[in-house]
Amino acid sequence: MAPPAGHVRPWRNLAAFGLIIVVLYSLVFFTGDGQAKPKLGIDLQGGTRVTLTARSESGAPPSAESLNLAREIIDRRVNGSGISGAEVVQDGTNLVITVPGNNPDEARSLGRTAVLGFRAVIGAVPATNQPAPSTSNQPSGSNAPKPTTSGPAAGAPTSSPKPQGRIAPAQQPTGTGQPSSPAAPPPSSSAPPAPKAGPEAIKQAKEIRQNPALLSDQQMQQLALATLDCKAADPLTGLDDPKLPLATCDEKGTEKLILGPVFLDGKQISDASAQANSQGPGFVVTLNFHGDGVKTWAEFTSKNVGKRAAFVLDTKVVSAPSINEAIVGGSTQITGQFTQNEAQQLANALKYGSLPLNFEQSEFETVSATLGFASLQAGLIAGLIGLGLVLLYCLFYYRALGILTALSLVLTGLVVFAVLVLLGRWVGFTLDLAGVAGFIIAIGITADSFIVFFERLKDEVREGRSFRSAVPRSWVRARRTILSADAVSFLAAAVLYILAVGQVKGFAFTLGMSTVLDLVIVFLVTHPLVSLASNSKFLSRPGLSGLGEAQRFNATYRKAAPAATTAVKEA
Repeated sequence: MAPPAGHVRPWRNLAAFGLIIVVLYSLVFFTGDGQAKPKLGIDLQGGTRVTLTARSESGAPPSAESLNLAREIIDRRVNGSGISGAEVVQDGTNLVITVPGNNPDEARSLGRTAVLGFRAVIGAVPATNQPAPSTSNQPSGSNAPKPTTSGPAAGAPTSSPKPQGRIAPAQQPTGTGQPSSPAAPPPSSSAPPAPKAGPEAIKQAKEIRQNPALLSDQQMQQLALATLDCKAADPLTGLDDPKLPLATCDEKGTEKLILGPVFLDGKQISDASAQANSQGPGFVVTLNFHGDGVKTWAEFTSKNVGKRAAFVLDTKVVSAPSINEAIVGGSTQITGQFTQNEAQQLANALKYGSLPLNFEQSEFETVSATLGFASLQAGLIAGLIGLGLVLLYCLFYYRALGILTALSLVLTGLVVFAVLVLLGRWVGFTLDLAGVAGFIIAIGITADSFIVFFERLKDEVREGRSFRSAVPRSWVRARRTILSADAVSFLAAAVLYILAVGQVKGFAFTLGMSTVLDLVIVFLVTHPLVSLASNSKFLSRPGLSGLGEAQRFNATYRKAAPAATTAVKEA
């Protein structure tokens, strides 16, 4: 049987809250890295700031539209949710990217153009020397030297590295049972920033490394491979012609390859995601094609089983795996020894599209968190002083109810901390100074909910009801006010989150989240605790409950009412 309106089964509600606490902290300590530490923003823990300068083949300055589009794409790559703490700001013809934390690899990879092309591997040699490449994918009837298949169906020449990983349909076994070699990971922080390459340097590189004769002329292939320095910056980064063959290196700098023209470009990718490799260790990147891309990929893989295909991103070969079987479903996995971070970076770059401009890294610096820590320390001291004064006032004015206010705020802090840790672990939420300000304001919202409830309770006592009978009636009246007030606060936070940019989004997010948690605390903790206190003879004592003034008002009013009535009759 349900309790009457306003009545509550306090132990049931408190048990539900206790279960929430147990679940939250079980997730905190037994998922992810198990560390109870929220992610901090760049203003609290420091980070990396990268300045990217747009470059074009002709050397002409970029248009404002192209720069704005590039900024939006990079922002979606690193901060799609708006709460991860990364910022992308346009400064003249530059883009300034700020990434919190000690992760320079991520910061350096943000400006990649992400122009993806699928090319057939014609030949490959180790980067340590330049022998004639093995023409693994050339037709046997061409005028070029006799091809040597480098796929798993035939033994590759000793001078040719093993295929990097395998290509297989997504979520399916690769089918050959052969081990995959490590795939080249996305670019690391060891790669130097690209120097300024003028139009003449780009033109010379194209004449040699994108010469049409690379398809059949062995001498031209040797010349192109000899000019390659896999440890140096590539002037063709993001500027190669997809209609021509290409001589380039893999991203690890361990292999030089001769590649055919692009037969499928990245625009045919509908989605890209990183996931754990079900066939072995590491992670894989899953690509889904759409439109003509499904048909083109199916035809190529059907005709080139046992050969290699190169996934070329910004002129560098991300992976050159062997084709194990025909892939006709439009969904493909790039397998290899990717780490989770490497796979996610590559998937984000492909998912959110290529940049309309090519960028070079003109500045790279580490940001100190000293000022942020000082500001945080000052803010926390001010917040604790203010909170202490509020609690002292509540203890003086509400007595035992003030103690319940302090306990509710402590439990609110426990829930907020656990949610912060889990959000940082699952969605990349980072706490910065703006977010701290949102939490401080939310403390006032939570305290307002308590005060509304307590004042309604005092009103009922003034009308002649006991502490015990006043609790359910006051809760019914206060509940509507609390819900309305929190709904308005949450709506304001949601609108601000949608319309704002940068750190203001973090402020709006913490404000909205705290408003929701306020309802959880009031319904599952504060109301049940007040109900338990009303059932205690000790806590119900007027001098201890904080309701003595209301009870004295009621007694005075009752004595004055008969006298006033008698005076009216006599008149």
